Amino acid sequence: MTSTTVVLVHGAFADASSFAPVVSELLDAGLPVLVPAVPNRSLIGDAEYVAAVIRRIPGPVVLVGHSYGGAVATVAGTEPNVVGLVYLAGYALDEGESLAELQGRFPDSDLAPALRYAPFPAGNGQEGTDVTVDVDAFPAIFAHDVDPARARVLAVSQRPLAGAAFTEKATAAAWRTRPAWGVVAGADHTINPDVERFGYARAGMTVIELDSSHLLMLSHPRQVAAVIREAVDRTAV
Repeated sequence: MTSTTVVLVHGAFADASSFAPVVSELLDAGLPVLVPAVPNRSLIGDAEYVAAVIRRIPGPVVLVGHSYGGAVATVAGTEPNVVGLVYLAGYALDEGESLAELQGRFPDSDLAPALRYAPFPAGNGQEGTDVTVDVDAFPAIFAHDVDPARARVLAVSQRPLAGAAFTEKATAAAWRTRPAWGVVAGADHTINPDVERFGYARAGMTVIELDSSHLLMLSHPRQVAAVIREAVDRTAV
């Protein structure tokens, strides 16, 4: 049996360290893990970057996406060695669908009024827009069940998402051809949980729901790791 590598894709306003407790759980279980730093500059560009990382892995991959990372995994997950997908409070886009379009099906969460916008140089004389979350609002919106000391550090160390990523359309939907698992954050104030439920149901995923904030991998690392391990076991080749 070939060992499966778990690739964890972080979301917007976060970085690879947001998976730290889950990484520890998976490593303790003897699983190879890789957590790339996603540029968060564009949905297609980010998916191409993650796909390039996956192509360097010689064996099968279970691809895990949190939040915006779920959208990235939806596109990057068509790489031939991806054998399964796991969505954590994630966007399970369909081909030709954008984040804005999927979110637009449902009432806004508490995130929208807390977003802050700032210009950044996008190269070739062009200007992009960085999107972050108001620092004071971040703990309540993202991490109400995470240790407050940790939440305040996360609030001031956000990895911005370029505004263009919200309207880019997915060029593929890997869940159409791979088995997928979805974890709903039932107490999510960042993404309306109905966005997660809808995407997961449309994809025919195996679904569990946790009474969790958006950062479920920090507040419920053992349960999240258990879902990932199930995906690995069920897709073993």
